[in-house]
Amino acid sequence: MSAPRTGAGGLPDGGLGWLHDLARWLGTWIYRPFLRVQLHHRERIPAGGPVVVVANHSAFVDGPLLFGMFGRRVVFLVKAEMFSPLLGPVLRRLGQIPVRRGVVDRRPLAAALDVLRDGGMVAVFPEGTRGTGDVASARQGAAWLARAAGAPLLPVAVRGTHRPAGTTRRFRPRVDVLVGVPLPAPTAPGRDGLAAATEDVAAALRTLVRELETMRPARPAGT
Repeated sequence: MSAPRTGAGGLPDGGLGWLHDLARWLGTWIYRPFLRVQLHHRERIPAGGPVVVVANHSAFVDGPLLFGMFGRRVVFLVKAEMFSPLLGPVLRRLGQIPVRRGVVDRRPLAAALDVLRDGGMVAVFPEGTRGTGDVASARQGAAWLARAAGAPLLPVAVRGTHRPAGTTRRFRPRVDVLVGVPLPAPTAPGRDGLAAATEDVAAALRTLVRELETMRPARPAGT
């Protein structure tokens, strides 16, 4: 069996470890003038080994915000539209993987699987696109990766980045990030096994979102 095609440790081929680490360091503080972020249960993040992170997605800032929060290198599956001629080369050097929505293409999953087999962390927004962050649906890519690599699934919920239509812009809004308890790597075979694991992920995310709602102060109407 050939060795996984990975670049710097925990990154896909073409990723630059020093650039990824610099960007991740910047990500730990660059948002602070604009957001009041609270990270809950950081201790649940595995310090090493393969991990598939699954997070709800409600705003563009979710990915960049989470990028610097895990204390280790993390590779995101990013929609291909972000890989413009200007931004694309930077994202690739950061070790991020483009995914074309609605297109059958195993190359992104194969690249992510190589990262996991190299002991890295891969992050997926299983809703596939930005919504309200309520986890109305989920896709099976995260469960497939976790099963193929024998990696736990780490659910992460984000609340506060989405500004509902008709509300006023907030100054330094509070954003809460809640890390869930890692789910064991799926082992059930076949499509039914993937479907069950995917529903477990979606259920865990929904539970985390509800927990965050009880933690966060109610917003006055129209704000």
